[in-house]
Amino acid sequence: MSRLRSTRHLGEWVVEAIRLFKSLNRDQRNTFVACFLGWALDAFDFFLLTFVIGAMAQDFGTSIAKLTYAITLTLAMRPVGAFIFGLLGDRFGRRLPLMIDIIFYSVMELLTAFSPNYTMLLIFRALYGIGMGGEWGLGASLAMEMLPTKARGLFSGILQQGYAFGYLLAALVYWLVFPRFGWRGLFVVGTLPAVLVIFIRARVPESPAWLRQKSTNNFWPNLGKTLRQHWLLFLYVILLMTAFNAMSHGTQDMYQTFLGEQRGLGVSQKSTIGIIYAFGAICGGTIIGHLSQRFGRRRCIIFSAALGIVLIPLWVFSPSLSLLVIGGFGMQFMVQGAWGIVPVHLNELSPGELRGTFPGFAYQLGNLLAANTAVVEAKLAEHFRDSSGHPDYAKALALFALVIFVALIVIAAIGREERGKEF
Repeated sequence: MSRLRSTRHLGEWVVEAIRLFKSLNRDQRNTFVACFLGWALDAFDFFLLTFVIGAMAQDFGTSIAKLTYAITLTLAMRPVGAFIFGLLGDRFGRRLPLMIDIIFYSVMELLTAFSPNYTMLLIFRALYGIGMGGEWGLGASLAMEMLPTKARGLFSGILQQGYAFGYLLAALVYWLVFPRFGWRGLFVVGTLPAVLVIFIRARVPESPAWLRQKSTNNFWPNLGKTLRQHWLLFLYVILLMTAFNAMSHGTQDMYQTFLGEQRGLGVSQKSTIGIIYAFGAICGGTIIGHLSQRFGRRRCIIFSAALGIVLIPLWVFSPSLSLLVIGGFGMQFMVQGAWGIVPVHLNELSPGELRGTFPGFAYQLGNLLAANTAVVEAKLAEHFRDSSGHPDYAKALALFALVIFVALIVIAAIGREERGKEF
């Protein structure tokens, strides 16, 4: 009986999701597709590096722990991009700054492929971080402002899973390209996002909410006033996004290193597992994002984080490969399930006159504060060591995830939400 009831509820959810998608007009669909792909391809470019940390460290004659500073620099520079491109988005519209940003981060990805040494690699990854930081805020605000209020929960979940889709694409490209062309070939393929600009230029209109506000808002004089009015909310959202980013990067960035270095898996197995848990992330973000429209943003975040804690043993301590795969799928279902709520939650909390800047800048400042996640986990692994004297990535990942999940539950519980707010 319970299985029949679950199947019926799933069927109802699918029907509702299809109905909401069909309710969108052509401009709304084109805008959403463009914003989804922009974030997906941005994430694709970022995650390529996480698959080849070991190979790059060997080529540059440095350690894995030191190479992870390339990830740290990328994350640390994202607030700069969010601030610059966010202000441009609030002043000149979402569309043009978004196109400039996509071209910029694609060029930085290409330059990464030709890094002559470790120092230049760090420079190119820092510049790439500026571009990566600018994309999310512009894309999320443009998408949320174009969508009908009742559809925001579902499409927030799908939009954020562009991140997981980018990871899935990175896993596929790693499997196809790395054995033949090495890590440099991966970053050449990473220039693909530049093609998306053609679609945005031809098919995506400017945000109607920004166009309405443009005629009534004196942007620069009101900027300082708005920040003074909402400084406490801004600090809260930064804290929330620090926990979110630490959760995401803490369960993803070093996981492939754990699979290769501690579990001894090869390229095909690592890629396959990455693809499987990327599907889990996409499912989780879409489903839980949609459920947040009914049950509330904070409640669904807390639920996802609590189940993430339960899944930690299966995720890193499973004795068999099959259980490890199940744990990876379940973990990313919950992690990205919580993340699926972020685009709509932040845009609903944001002051309307700063919706291009506020969500993205707070998000990326959280990234800055969580930028050392991979380094912390690598050093924890070196501290713990397993019975053979090798770094124990399993213990490091488990401890870090536990602390962050608890922190996210507490922070989400003390905050507020504005579900259904009209733009």
